[in-house]
Amino acid sequence: MPTLSPGPPGRPAPDARRLRQTARSFGTDAARYDRSRPRYPQPLVDRLAAPTPTPTPTSTSTPTPTSTPTGTASGSGGPLVLDVGCGTGIVARQFRDVGCRVVGVEVDPRMAGLARGAGVDVEVADFESWDPAGRRFDAVVSGQTWHWLDAAAAATVAARALLPGGRLAVFWNVPELPPEVTRALAAACLRVAPDSPFRLGDPTSRAADGYQLLLDAAADGIRATGDFDAPERWRHDWQHTYTRDAWLDQLPTHGALTRLAPEQVQQILTEVGAAIDALGGRFTAAYATLTVTATRRARRGIGG
Repeated sequence: MPTLSPGPPGRPAPDARRLRQTARSFGTDAARYDRSRPRYPQPLVDRLAAPTPTPTPTSTSTPTPTSTPTGTASGSGGPLVLDVGCGTGIVARQFRDVGCRVVGVEVDPRMAGLARGAGVDVEVADFESWDPAGRRFDAVVSGQTWHWLDAAAAATVAARALLPGGRLAVFWNVPELPPEVTRALAAACLRVAPDSPFRLGDPTSRAADGYQLLLDAAADGIRATGDFDAPERWRHDWQHTYTRDAWLDQLPTHGALTRLAPEQVQQILTEVGAAIDALGGRFTAAYATLTVTATRRARRGIGG
């Protein structure tokens, strides 16, 4: 699996500036990103889109207001969901399809433009400095994005945007590739971009293991706010079969490749394509969608 965590010892760790540059690089080919990236498991979307229960106030001196502030999801139209790092609108469209109203925040105007073309309401901004402008959301969600943000700062903004009892959920699709494909990918990336601070296709560990640092950072950032109940971790397992062309279409959309020169990308695709050809031209990836989630506390003087 392409993993965007820091590489093995001896390779430089990505600094904040480089992370930001990479986060802004996905719009280089927004149409490819939109058509090739996998969607998220429907059970996860359904669970997060379920109506938010009315929170029980933790203070008896001041009851929780029964009225909802202007701009929230009360009344008709379904729950109001904030999609952080909405990209081309993949997550937003899935939530819209189950009856939610969605507002997206996206740092890359090229990605935001494609999402708007699909009817998604998108605001272009760095999420850590984004202002909810008095709006309160039933859920804040983020697919394949949270590791590009300052986890504590982003969780603080999410808490400010959530209704008491609302849910923050950040998640990643993690495919386990056949070892032959993983080895070819790792070798090609090391040969083509030996100084890259990102690891792509580590043949020494399972893909989901490489995401534990991201999950831990997300959970730590949520705890640091003091505004959420204890974070939970969810996992949804599923499979998808890729043809050679379908996987090679998706591969350049991963962050370790988006800032490489075209000839470098082509070298990697050629070597990975040969490995897939040796498997008969297709393979099945065993996906795990990994989620860190927490509920906004209902406390006097916070958000409600």
